[in-house]
Amino acid sequence: MRVVNLSEQNSVLNQFLREIRDVNIQSDPLRFRRNIERIGEYMAIEVSKTLNYQPTEVQTPLATTTVQTISDQLVLATVLRAGLPLHQGFLNIFDRADNAFLSAYRRVNKEGKLEIVAEYMAAPSIEGKTLIIADPMLATGMSMEVGYLALLRHGKPKHTHLCSAIGTPQAIETLRKSLNDSPDVTLWCAAIDPVLNEKKYIVPGLGDAGDLCYGIKIHLSDRD
Repeated sequence: MRVVNLSEQNSVLNQFLREIRDVNIQSDPLRFRRNIERIGEYMAIEVSKTLNYQPTEVQTPLATTTVQTISDQLVLATVLRAGLPLHQGFLNIFDRADNAFLSAYRRVNKEGKLEIVAEYMAAPSIEGKTLIIADPMLATGMSMEVGYLALLRHGKPKHTHLCSAIGTPQAIETLRKSLNDSPDVTLWCAAIDPVLNEKKYIVPGLGDAGDLCYGIKIHLSDRD
């Protein structure tokens, strides 16, 4: 599995990262969502550089010319609800892609261990296609892992791009092990933060991305 940490480069992406982390700017949900979306747009352009292309003829008002266009069939997937703005950023760039959606939530099981439960999925076939999974916070890696394995029920992709705004070394190690360090998977992170706290939130991170996007949720007793 190839890992790309985009914050290692100096680019405008770091401005978007600064704003989604800033507690003062976070008080504006519209701006927070838009910055997550802009991170998705930036990452989509970086991912586009790795795709396959073919020459396509186009007629202008003056002449015929040839343009290199994406030949890969793309499927954009995300994990509800926090993944929606990041997914939209990718969709703004890859506007002809098919889409897939999964719902998942954290739960402490009877053994007292954290687990991810997937309840719903709507997806096309991913057989032989290029799969992009957008999930903004890669804390433990469990949500991304569960989502990826669920999508494999719809076929085997040619290549998979796992895309997050902020990840952790722990999540990267989890994915390496669960995916057998597959060469057909690339992990893209806008930044990689060092640690998780006792509640499995990324530190320094930015808090709960879903709440910052869409408001604070009620915690039901079986989903705390």
